[in-house]
Amino acid sequence: MARSSRQTLFVLVLFLTTCGFLGVLFAQRNPAVAPGSDSDVRESLKQFTEVYSVVEQNYAEPVNADKAIYNGAIPGMLHVLDPHSNFFDPKAYALLREDQRGKYYGVGMTVGPRNNKVIVIAPFVGTPAYRAGIRPGDIIVAVDGKLTDNMSTGDVADLLKGPKGTTVHISIQREGAEKPLEFAVVRDEIPRYSVDLHFPIRAGIGYMHVAQFNETTEHEVAQALDEMGDLKGLILDLRQNPGGLLSEGVGVADKFLRKGALIVSHHGRSSPEKRYTATHGNGGKEYPLVVLVNRGTASAAEIVAGAIQDHDRGLIAGETTFGKGLVQTVYPLVENTGLALTTAKYYTPSGRLIQRDYSNVSLYDYYYNREGEENNGSHEIKLTDSGRTVYGGGGISPDVKIAAVKSNRFQDSLLQHYAFFNFAKRYVITHHPTNKFEVDDVVMQDFRKFLDEDKIPYTEGDLIENNEWVRSSIRSEIFVDAFGQEEGLKVRAESDPQVIKALELLPQAKALADNARRVVAERSGVHALSR
Repeated sequence: MARSSRQTLFVLVLFLTTCGFLGVLFAQRNPAVAPGSDSDVRESLKQFTEVYSVVEQNYAEPVNADKAIYNGAIPGMLHVLDPHSNFFDPKAYALLREDQRGKYYGVGMTVGPRNNKVIVIAPFVGTPAYRAGIRPGDIIVAVDGKLTDNMSTGDVADLLKGPKGTTVHISIQREGAEKPLEFAVVRDEIPRYSVDLHFPIRAGIGYMHVAQFNETTEHEVAQALDEMGDLKGLILDLRQNPGGLLSEGVGVADKFLRKGALIVSHHGRSSPEKRYTATHGNGGKEYPLVVLVNRGTASAAEIVAGAIQDHDRGLIAGETTFGKGLVQTVYPLVENTGLALTTAKYYTPSGRLIQRDYSNVSLYDYYYNREGEENNGSHEIKLTDSGRTVYGGGGISPDVKIAAVKSNRFQDSLLQHYAFFNFAKRYVITHHPTNKFEVDDVVMQDFRKFLDEDKIPYTEGDLIENNEWVRSSIRSEIFVDAFGQEEGLKVRAESDPQVIKALELLPQAKALADNARRVVAERSGVHALSR
């Protein structure tokens, strides 16, 4: 057996021994039967290695040990337990730690595929790529002399990363340039901000989008709140937030609740109940709060939304969240691999289980097919602090439903042709827009000419029917190209229909919180008189 195969097989054996997988699985399927003995585990491991040996020696094609075990055997076994226990091969484990730390070392830009090429989507303001003058739309021809033809976006991104202070040579093909431009960019620490956007969206009203929960999220949220000053209301956007570190979710919820309030609890078969409370509290800052959520809101983001809802601190608006309430403990293994094993379940302050049912559901349907699940947690009924009814066992149900914005055929066509991205790239070069830029009729006429030149089909009826969306998309892409990604995101948020609806809901959020405080105060008075 080849050396790499033996190393990979060793990882698998250690993995099985570490988590006692076979015994756990046997007990799960047969609750009345105790887990197998050590001799049973050894015998099962022996059988597996024999099977693998036969496969490796006799399969029709050479067997890639990493692929067979890292991508096949181990994930297959874990998915029998639940959808979220997971194994990380060395590359995936490194990316996990990178996400958790909230930083990496590289040049600081987003890249993506376009017409079988890898192009720059946008450099992050202030990063080495931005300072070097790399622009959105630049095609990355080579990195350190390695041609990027037939490379994936991930492969190119890996080449751009490297130790801090090292130099990477990037060859760029830019529209209008006769030959490739050469950039020597010194890599630096690139923060992966979890609060990727915050700004006053109206006078006295703040908007904040939290993209994930990593090691710096609590600090970033606190800093963002300080920078926005004396708020009279806040839109906290948790849409498409997949979660992350529990401690950071607890820390963020702490910023909005009263000191001592329960935020979340968890317990499992081998772990006693642990309760997390607000240790600092909001310091009396109880401005109206609307939390935007959708189907992509999961895990730690659901903990924040659930705590705010159960304590009637704010109004939850949008779609029912993903329903990921299983606690994963990450165990480092040998060969720079890791195991995320489910060890407990999350419960909101009212006692609601966050986790959605995953029994008798394929992994694909669990993640991607959510039709008909809107009320699947309605069997678990709980009460908020003020006595409102909330439901558990199926994610966090919003107080106010806001349907997701669906695109139409014409909008899909423009996006598939990268119409706004390509138009902005050319427009900025020739017009040099200022931060006062608006999409007027002259700009729209330029856009029509662009669509004609690029042979992108449209009718005047299409442009009239989608006028507001087209103008907003042009403006946001122009701002990304001219002033950086954050400025473009601001423009997009200001015209987002769900954000606009959330702003309209702020008075309702205030009434909810005021009523809850009154109800809780009345209850406290009754209790005090009865003593």
